[in-house]
Amino acid sequence: MKQTLMFSASLALLLTTGVARAADPELVIFEWAGYEDPAFFPAYVEKHKLPSFSFFSDEEEAFQKLRAGFKADLAHPCAQSVVKWNQAGLLKPLDTSRIAAWDDIMGELKEMEGFTVDGETYVIPVEWGTSALTYRTDEVPEEDAATLQIFLDPKYEGRISIPDNVDDAYALAYLANGIRDWSTASEEDFQAASDWLREANRNVRTYWQDSTDLAQLMASGEVVLSWAWGETAATMRADGYPVVMNRDAKEGSSTYVCGFVHLASGQGSEDKVYDFINAWLEPRAAEYLVSEWGYASANKAAMEEIDPEILDETGFADFEKYTDNTLWQSPVPAEIREKMVAEFENIKAGF
Repeated sequence: MKQTLMFSASLALLLTTGVARAADPELVIFEWAGYEDPAFFPAYVEKHKLPSFSFFSDEEEAFQKLRAGFKADLAHPCAQSVVKWNQAGLLKPLDTSRIAAWDDIMGELKEMEGFTVDGETYVIPVEWGTSALTYRTDEVPEEDAATLQIFLDPKYEGRISIPDNVDDAYALAYLANGIRDWSTASEEDFQAASDWLREANRNVRTYWQDSTDLAQLMASGEVVLSWAWGETAATMRADGYPVVMNRDAKEGSSTYVCGFVHLASGQGSEDKVYDFINAWLEPRAAEYLVSEWGYASANKAAMEEIDPEILDETGFADFEKYTDNTLWQSPVPAEIREKMVAEFENIKAGF
């Protein structure tokens, strides 16, 4: 099983401009790089031509670009960002009666903070997964990888990577300090997490922005351990590399849920907005998410159609067990998040 990427003219344009302009201007998706792969939304491609895409590397960058006036129809943020985006007036409600799989979406995901406000739904969950310690088994002993404190071990100086993403980085740091609910973290907890990241920074070779770049670093052996999404271990194992994700590190892992939001700036086709979201929630898309990327679909019914052996292998067969000992990337108070953003930039700069 190998992740399929679109090395097309559109993607070549992305590499030089940051924007991939497909043939259809009636639907513009503001998206993470890699998710332009049409296997995520096959029903949409069968009905329409490819939509247009523009890409972001993290949600803070996306927020600032949208607030500055960038226009798109749909965006794909995760739970920790949606409250902030909505409070800034960037979102408009979605009509759940037009979501064919609405009744099959996991209730635990629908109920995430900020997804529904005053009876209006602003986020349609489409996928969830884990950020966890990911390492090369031929370079890192299993006992070393049993704890997140490995990121501080001088033995791995210059051989680790952390996401260039404030949410994932602080999820790692809070977990390493024994915090599994960052929404209630104190100022002291924040400072302890920041100090931990500052110490880990001494071992960081690079802060990865794109999981493809991380895979290349791990394939070459330049990086032997990272805090990564499920995609990295799934695709690298499929390519024959001895890379595993340890969701069972002593301090735990971090679970995220992401979905589509209808942007207030959108001027494209309403019908195509719903066709695109519905395509993402189909069983074919769920199978691809799980088997090729190591992520799970929000559509419980679609997940139940997947081979049980694949679900057992990925851990998605038991939601409660999968999310035990985890930090949910839920929204944090605005003032704490702003501190996280500012402090993370200082840490990366060596201050």
